[in-house]
Amino acid sequence: MNFLQLYLALLISLTSAAISTAIYARPGCKDTCADLRIPYPFGIGADCYLNEWYAVDCNSSIPYLHAVNDLEVLSLNLENQTVTVNVSMISDCENLVRNNSQILSVDLGGSPFLFSREVNKFTVEGCGNAFISEQEYLLTGCSTICQNQTSNPRNNCYGINCCQTTIPYYLQTYTVDISGLQKQGPDAVCGSAFLVDEKMYSAGGFSGQSAIGNSFVPIALRWTLSRQEVNGNGCSSEIERVELDLGNGTTVESYRCSCSTFEEGSPYLVNGCQPVEECANCTNGACGLNGGNFTCNPFSQARSKSSTIGVILGVSISMGVLILIATSFSLYKVVLKMKDKRQKARFFKRNGGLLLKQQESADESLVDKTTLFTAKELEKATDYFNENRVLGRGGQGTVYKGMLTDGRIVAVKRSKIVDESQLEQFINEVVILSQVNHRNVVKLLGCCLETEVPLLVSEFISNGTLFEHIHDESDEFPLTLNTRLRIATEIAGALAYLHSATSIPIYHRDIKSTNILVDDKYRAKVSDFGTSRFVSIDQTHLTTLVKGTFGYLDPEYFQSSQFTEKSDVYSFGVVLVELLTGERPISLTRFGEHRSLATHFMSAMEEGRVMSVMDGRIVNEGCRGEVMAMANLAMQCLNLNGKNRPTMKEVASELESIRAAHVPSAIQTDFRKSKYEAGEEEELIMLSYD
Repeated sequence: MNFLQLYLALLISLTSAAISTAIYARPGCKDTCADLRIPYPFGIGADCYLNEWYAVDCNSSIPYLHAVNDLEVLSLNLENQTVTVNVSMISDCENLVRNNSQILSVDLGGSPFLFSREVNKFTVEGCGNAFISEQEYLLTGCSTICQNQTSNPRNNCYGINCCQTTIPYYLQTYTVDISGLQKQGPDAVCGSAFLVDEKMYSAGGFSGQSAIGNSFVPIALRWTLSRQEVNGNGCSSEIERVELDLGNGTTVESYRCSCSTFEEGSPYLVNGCQPVEECANCTNGACGLNGGNFTCNPFSQARSKSSTIGVILGVSISMGVLILIATSFSLYKVVLKMKDKRQKARFFKRNGGLLLKQQESADESLVDKTTLFTAKELEKATDYFNENRVLGRGGQGTVYKGMLTDGRIVAVKRSKIVDESQLEQFINEVVILSQVNHRNVVKLLGCCLETEVPLLVSEFISNGTLFEHIHDESDEFPLTLNTRLRIATEIAGALAYLHSATSIPIYHRDIKSTNILVDDKYRAKVSDFGTSRFVSIDQTHLTTLVKGTFGYLDPEYFQSSQFTEKSDVYSFGVVLVELLTGERPISLTRFGEHRSLATHFMSAMEEGRVMSVMDGRIVNEGCRGEVMAMANLAMQCLNLNGKNRPTMKEVASELESIRAAHVPSAIQTDFRKSKYEAGEEEELIMLSYD
């Protein structure tokens, strides 16, 4: 847009501000149902809405979303594109068949609506645990500690009779598994699990003192619009593109219009956004906020419409002077360069640059350890973050493949969200990786803080994740026992280094097979330190929010919120069991406590049938002694009492011994009865180590 267009637009907006009012509905259409405002693209009556999905029926002064099961509409928010509706909950009352999952009665497939991941939280009230999944994929869940009271304050839902967690993706439908909910005592009440609008839940935004026993809960639906739909109705502001993550590498594009701070109305209608009533007679820029209320400056309140014309003339003269000045091309370039420099400085500050400098000033060993790349370098390296360069997507960001000007192939991690918690994780990852120098830990090359979202640059690992190699049955080169044993030894050695060989112990806190990368020589590389922490020697790390991945999470840490080095040992034990069995950490084909691979494996060991759960590909290799030695080591790592688990240094030493014994010339065997025998008469080959 050139200066003349800006000038004309300013004149039009100033003139219309004095005579126009905000518009929420199409001409001739109602914009309220009872006390609830129904803004376009929603509408009441024929030809009052964008399409049938946005039709609202106002029956008995209660609004209903006609196309989606006639759900009652509780609120509409144009700013974040959400509509909050009443949806039935899932309970474990008498009519529920135990050990079954329930599918939500509302299926948003084919509609422009999604269950909002920002507004909703998965909530469990009662005693036990519950999970939420989409199709066959387990998404999240939480567990409660039971006490005698039958209810819990909604603003204190932190694990006692009640727990909450976020959902990782936008959903169109989901399944809730409440088979883990239990009743305790003769006066126990029904438990329940549901998605709920978190703010309305905390504020008591639905009937009853507790969600337990209610038949409905408020859920926020995110509505989406295509660019054609937005363009076709005349957006009152600049169109904003939003990308919504559906999980499994799929996204949905949506487009949004919005009014400015001092405007009201529907931005999806032509001239829908108009100055708020309090600012209607203010001159341009004279409206402001005072104590949460819109006010005009004293000089503007006394002006009449005739004085407004004088102001417009004054602005016109000023704009003319600015246009003449802007014709100087050299000055224009200087302004652009300064603007770009200020923006990069603003991004650097917002993305944690000052925090990184503070870290370096507090510890001189960190100075010059991290290379700061420019935005242009990384844009060129990733072909402007082309979707074809995406290596993977995770909870904290997207990873792109890139090539630097010196020919090095790198992985560029781009964070998803710019907020304080994400920045702390990002800077934490930079600080940790800048000090780590180990052949089995991903090498940090540098970072970029002058872009809209922070970027992390690390070495490129070419052969995918350990999870893919274990669970991909179509893999052309399946992992042999020797390879699995070497990978386990390398992971254990890297963790032992982090725990004891660095100047300050580092706890990874999210060890899992998807965070173990494999290079072209099948060497393991530990990655993703976004949730890692430095911990003083002889201290545990007490957290207010348990972080980790279901299936790998230390039960002791889950209950106490105290993370120790033995918590990493437990997670490594699950990875070791994955290598031995070839099974996923959480199974949807087993029920109850056996859904967890760790519990399933430990039961098999205790019942003497462990060989039945081993991966047939390594059992057929005939190295039964080594397999049983690894299984016994996994049992030690999975001990429910963290004090009884070995250290990672001891685990690494034991795996080195097993590897040495696995070499044919160095094997010494004898026949002994194993603690976990497959049968009373079965002899197991056990290794003896000097």
